[in-house]
Amino acid sequence: MSLIQMFTLALALAMDAFAVSLGLGVKMGKVRPRQFFRLAWHFGFFQAGMPVLGWMAGAAVREQIAAFDHWIAFGLLFIIGIKMIKEAFEVQDHALQQDPSKGLSLVALSVATSIDALAVGFSFSVLSMSIWGPILVIGLVAAGMTILGLYLGTKVVQAVRLGPVAEVLGGFVLIGIGVRILIAHGVFS
Repeated sequence: MSLIQMFTLALALAMDAFAVSLGLGVKMGKVRPRQFFRLAWHFGFFQAGMPVLGWMAGAAVREQIAAFDHWIAFGLLFIIGIKMIKEAFEVQDHALQQDPSKGLSLVALSVATSIDALAVGFSFSVLSMSIWGPILVIGLVAAGMTILGLYLGTKVVQAVRLGPVAEVLGGFVLIGIGVRILIAHGVFS
């Protein structure tokens, strides 16, 4: 996988973190440096860690599904992409009861924004792809997109409208990567 492909995948996966961060920035109004760090660190860490868990799970079943692994990878990426596109059009309540950069709220947001990366790690495993380069890029991009989302959310009054657009774009990128996997395996030839 090339660096550009890794970056594109990482950007698609980071759209959830970006959208959530954008909403948090809008609702919080003022985000302290410590909150920026905690959210970016945790979103990036979970985004990088989930593919490793998925990859390990895929390694356990790789031989049994080798004949149709590309269809599994496509299916997972397609479902995740459609889910992201669908969620972009749902009304979300970002009301904050407490500081989202602490405690269980932080863990819940970190898991929620990175669950898609678990399926990507599984796909990498069943396709016998290395996970180590991509997780570094995925983690760094997620942290960067979290910072960008928080910043835009606090600075741009209309920024909340960017969240759905980012999610739709991320969904289409994941579907495109799934189609590319099928093409690489000669399904359409």
